[in-house]
Amino acid sequence: MRKILIQTVPLLCVASLLFAAAACSGLDALDVVGKEAVSSFGAMLDAAADGVAPDEANGGWSLTAPDGAARFIWSEDYSKSPLHDVMLELDAQPFIDAGLDTGKLPEGVIFYGHMLMAGRKLGDDELAYSGDPTPLASFEQLAGKYRAAVGYHAALGHYNIDLGGGNMFEWAKDMAANDKDIVFVLDPQPFMDAGTDVSAVEGWAFAKVSVDVDGKPAEVDKLLKPFDLK
Repeated sequence: MRKILIQTVPLLCVASLLFAAAACSGLDALDVVGKEAVSSFGAMLDAAADGVAPDEANGGWSLTAPDGAARFIWSEDYSKSPLHDVMLELDAQPFIDAGLDTGKLPEGVIFYGHMLMAGRKLGDDELAYSGDPTPLASFEQLAGKYRAAVGYHAALGHYNIDLGGGNMFEWAKDMAANDKDIVFVLDPQPFMDAGTDVSAVEGWAFAKVSVDVDGKPAEVDKLLKPFDLK
């Protein structure tokens, strides 16, 4: 009995240390999706390096699409975000040319200047960093503190950030095996309700996308803006 106890206690200590380390990281040790989302996000940032920059106006970082017509923005510090913590900012002109009446947009989609914005607030956390903040470090904090906002879209092999209102930013799990490395995703319904012919928005594809709804496969309408970065 004594020998068993002597061998068991160190194992329990090791397990406790591993659990504590996982808790401190913000991601559960068994959360494969969360961890792979962070590593693949880092690979995507490397591939899109020319389009990644600080965004002082929104208190974080931005990734600009290769065509310059869309940006994904994520916060560096949720306690200082002026409006949203994660959002899409889009060139409004293609939507206006397709019939959009900007005065009929719902509250969730903001029109200002020549831009559209859709996003959401995640929280009010004051984020602390071990060194200088970086785009990847800020995303890692997001994935740790707001894990529910990060998902995996198996049909396309993409991780995603839920921006609210059916809108998302997606990136490929494996860019070498995917020709859609990043995708800006919009719910088309608010634009349709505001008079937009969503099949005629230049630079965007109106398509049905396979998703899981309550654990069952379903197809939903989306507006997609995909790019191959490599």
